[in-house]
Amino acid sequence: MGIFDKLRGELVDIIEWVDDTRHTLVWRFPRYHNQIKNGAQLIVRPGQVAVFVSEGRLADVFEPGHYELRTENIPILSTLQGWEHGFDSPFKSEVYFVSTRQTTDLKWGTPSPIILRDRDFGPVRLRAFGVYSLKAQDPKALLRELVGTDGIFEVEEVGDLMRSIINSAFADMLGESKIAVMDLASNYRDLSEQLRQAVVERVDDEYGLDIPALFIVNVSLPEAVEKALDTRSSMGVIGDMGRYQQYQLGNAMTVMAENASGGAAAQGMGLGMGMAMAKQLAQGVGGAMQPPPPPSVAWHIAVNGQTQGPFSTAQMAAGIEQGQVSAQTMVWSQGMANWMVAASVPQLSGLFGKMMPPPPPPR
Repeated sequence: MGIFDKLRGELVDIIEWVDDTRHTLVWRFPRYHNQIKNGAQLIVRPGQVAVFVSEGRLADVFEPGHYELRTENIPILSTLQGWEHGFDSPFKSEVYFVSTRQTTDLKWGTPSPIILRDRDFGPVRLRAFGVYSLKAQDPKALLRELVGTDGIFEVEEVGDLMRSIINSAFADMLGESKIAVMDLASNYRDLSEQLRQAVVERVDDEYGLDIPALFIVNVSLPEAVEKALDTRSSMGVIGDMGRYQQYQLGNAMTVMAENASGGAAAQGMGLGMGMAMAKQLAQGVGGAMQPPPPPSVAWHIAVNGQTQGPFSTAQMAAGIEQGQVSAQTMVWSQGMANWMVAASVPQLSGLFGKMMPPPPPPR
């Protein structure tokens, strides 16, 4: 190889960037110690700009297109190099390609809850997450403030900075908006645009970046608060709690009546449900909203060796009427020395006389 062939091999004559990634913001052309030949071809593809840096100073910026590098089309670099009357010799310069297309589907979220004073719930903790897109708006500012001398600058390298700025702007926006927590979901679109504009104001001039799109996907409350809201919503759907309890007790008694093989436990449960039902009916709709007064006499009954109760006299009357308490049922209350059959207790004996006699047998 002759000396002229060796010199030609050290000169760069085609400068281009074929980007096969989706998350590279800046790429430096690998010149190494080679010099750029006068008249070299510069190819800048759509979605790129090329920035020349000479001796650490930002020089010319080339938009998408095909260029032949000569004195007349690189005026700033020519001035920096001191070629007042043109040049024919090779020159040294670093070339940075900056991607100007959008990088999409970037995630942001609050690493810790944001404490907000809500007019309905008082102080609450909120978490939020969403997506955004990023692009280079001012290549020179981006190179000067963030890239420096990096040969490759990825979107991930600015990800932590962007998430911190978004989270800070989100907290400020929530505090200023005064929107109730229950109304946040219906305002996601407007809040997203407000948040995008607030972030753009912080990154445009300082870092040369733009946020073409930013969306709030979800704002959530702590799990315990969400469960409390679910309970509150369920109570609102149920409506009258007293009538709902009566309905539930009635269904349970029907199921117990159909399950004849339940045994002693089922009978005892049915008796308890029946007396609870009688208690609800005795209280009425108005009384269901207030605690009932304590019973004057608390009765206990024995069913198949198990004790049930205490029951009020009204509940005992209901049990007798439904046939769940017979005259031979063993009962006890405070002040009685021993268990006695119900018919022998003065307070209960009169209740059996009010029972409707069974119908006569068919003839």
